[in-house]
Amino acid sequence: MSTATKPNHIGRKISRIRELKDMKQEALAQALGTNQQAVSIMENSETIEDEKLAEVAKALGVSVEAIRNFSEEAVFNIIGNTVNNHDNASLNSNFQYQPTFNPIDKVVELYERLVQAEKDKNEYLEKILKDK
Repeated sequence: MSTATKPNHIGRKISRIRELKDMKQEALAQALGTNQQAVSIMENSETIEDEKLAEVAKALGVSVEAIRNFSEEAVFNIIGNTVNNHDNASLNSNFQYQPTFNPIDKVVELYERLVQAEKDKNEYLEKILKDK
């Protein structure tokens, strides 16, 4: 086992941040005003000019420092320390889900749409029967 530190491969860090944000190379390319091949080349590059790195950071919605200091291990540690997969996690949590809408209003809205769809269908069927 080697104890040497991993190289600071900026392109790989950009690639991982892009993937974590569920962004395709084409979307990043469009945000940068370039093409997918250029993004692929950039992601395979170990170093990137500061000006280009600033553009990429802006397109990804992160800071230049976030890209430079990105650590996949840190991401996994954060996820591992914050995600609780126990069945009773919601019972033990102090976090209370507060929707920004009233769920009952949404149920009523869906019900009204269903009733209207049924009325429309009945009118259509009555019209067909009249025409025969």
